[in-house]
Amino acid sequence: MSKLIVSVSPHIKDSTRTSSIMRDVLIALSPALIASFLIFGWRSLLVTAVCVLFSVGSEWVFEKITNRPNTISDLSAAVTGVLLAFNLPVGIPLWQAAIGSIVAVVMVKQLFGGIGQNFANPAITARIVMLLAFTQTMTKWVIPDAVSGATTLVILKGESTEALPSLLHMFLGIRGGCLGETCGLALLLGGAYLLIRKVISWRTPVAFIGTVFILTLLLGKQPLYQMMSGGLLLGAIFMATDYSTTPNTNRGRVIFGIGCGLITVLIRVWGNYPEGVSFSILLMNILTPYIQKHTLPKPLGGVSA
Repeated sequence: MSKLIVSVSPHIKDSTRTSSIMRDVLIALSPALIASFLIFGWRSLLVTAVCVLFSVGSEWVFEKITNRPNTISDLSAAVTGVLLAFNLPVGIPLWQAAIGSIVAVVMVKQLFGGIGQNFANPAITARIVMLLAFTQTMTKWVIPDAVSGATTLVILKGESTEALPSLLHMFLGIRGGCLGETCGLALLLGGAYLLIRKVISWRTPVAFIGTVFILTLLLGKQPLYQMMSGGLLLGAIFMATDYSTTPNTNRGRVIFGIGCGLITVLIRVWGNYPEGVSFSILLMNILTPYIQKHTLPKPLGGVSA
């Protein structure tokens, strides 16, 4: 008994660090970045660079002003910048992209205490703020080989007379949309990398995408197009799996994904906006503490809450 060591948690430790997780996420996002360059041209890289620069810069300045430890080396601000850029149209004015980056890092992340303490996904929340503040530029889409046009979701909603692109074009990203959301192939490659590296769980993406597919199939709303349209793959793989703002229990992840899918379909089919992914993730972020509380396993010898 003299060798028995009793200490506070954590009792299991490994070499995984925030920076290594974020580095894996950046690697997983790189196929979509390459695809956005091939589809939309050099300006996609410029928009991404501006978002990353202002995300990292605003985090450094805020922590300097408030005398907090510098955290830009954990790469979380860089990930936020890339994700925000991927949620913007390629023609967005650069000053608006900069403002969105500052909102994401300062207003949503740092004012709540920094990484791990924010209640909502910074990139998603900043995108919604920008959609409300800069509606015209946030809904002006550039389509490959065209100046502008309707997105697939607008066509599916019956608000445009344009023809739907082929499913192959949808999968390869040859369609209108935000610069990082269009190429399904690139996003799935990134998701596979994160699963192999065990950075994310399959439960939330599968529940999210599966719910959208099943509900739109039952409603007769082109489920294959719905799966590859808008920000569904980007949101399900990269933002609905955020450690800080989503449940970390297996049952909770499934519930979170189903909730996101349900809200997405409700907005896409009956809402005023053609897209509902961002709103669904934000709303489920708010419910995360309650989902987490009711899906935690009961401690050995404990009683139900």
